[in-house]
Amino acid sequence: MKKRPFGRHDFGPVEQVTLESGDAAVSILSLGCAVRDWRIDGARGSLSVVLGFPRLEDYVLHARAHGAVVGRVANRTANGRFELDGKTWQLSQNDGVHHLHGGAVGLDRRVWAMEVDTAAETVRLAYSSPDGEEGYPGRVEFAVSYRLDGARLICEMSGRPDRPTPINLAQHNYYNLAGTGTVRDHVLEVDAPEFTPVDAGLIPRGVIRSVEGTALDFTEPRSLEAADPEGAGIDNNLVLRAGRDPGEPAARVHCPRSGVSLRLRTSEPALQIYDGAGASVAVPGHEGQIYGPFAGLCLEAQHFPDSLHNPDWPSIIRTPEQPYLQRLEVEIARR
Repeated sequence: MKKRPFGRHDFGPVEQVTLESGDAAVSILSLGCAVRDWRIDGARGSLSVVLGFPRLEDYVLHARAHGAVVGRVANRTANGRFELDGKTWQLSQNDGVHHLHGGAVGLDRRVWAMEVDTAAETVRLAYSSPDGEEGYPGRVEFAVSYRLDGARLICEMSGRPDRPTPINLAQHNYYNLAGTGTVRDHVLEVDAPEFTPVDAGLIPRGVIRSVEGTALDFTEPRSLEAADPEGAGIDNNLVLRAGRDPGEPAARVHCPRSGVSLRLRTSEPALQIYDGAGASVAVPGHEGQIYGPFAGLCLEAQHFPDSLHNPDWPSIIRTPEQPYLQRLEVEIARR
């Protein structure tokens, strides 16, 4: 487990480390803590189950947060503006008039310091976000770690601010359990009886509704194609069941073509489901593939989008006394 150069960014050299355990191998970049590749099957033949790219310039110029940790605040904040401690804060507006995934140069666009802990078989990454970066108040010391235990990738994220500030990170892998084609045949089950309806700009309307009778009802397994037969696209926040056991999977995915399944466990209260309908990329990815619409499925464990404008929802304000912590476990294997 060694650091290897992956290219040079304006913010400094980018490194890559590959974790190996059993028949699985996961490659991590210091750019945005991105999971560049995740391969399973070992001697039976390598199958890549996340979308990624072979060159640094592809991430800089074309990637849509592929595999990265996004923040300081993931998802959308309406008008890029919020109030805290009696003051109005204006964030960068990189999604029309709104703020998305931490801004134009969010955490996914930063080069993190990378260290290899060989004894713990863990990759640790750190980034110090200065006061005012992308408009956010306060300095935050961010840390992310990845550890591969057999078929299970464990990701822990933390943020320690020097003053009250919003933090809501999300790991942004695009999964394709067949390694090719679209994810429309992937069968999804989520322990989420409710969702947050959105307006045309994908900003929550401030209410929580039952998923029953909607395209977002994955309380029983069904394919993305069955949920959305016309291919309009799914990009919505599902509210995970209150009181659920975080040690049990919040989401399960199965690909009938490959026989590969995914189980996701999270400490977070919500899961943004994005089927990649609008995430086409013009440059080649793994094995020279061109990723078109629906090439990958995002399962973004996080707090609710636009939480800063909905005080009745779980708060994303963190303080020196109450820092940010998130634990995510994703297990991928043939079953």
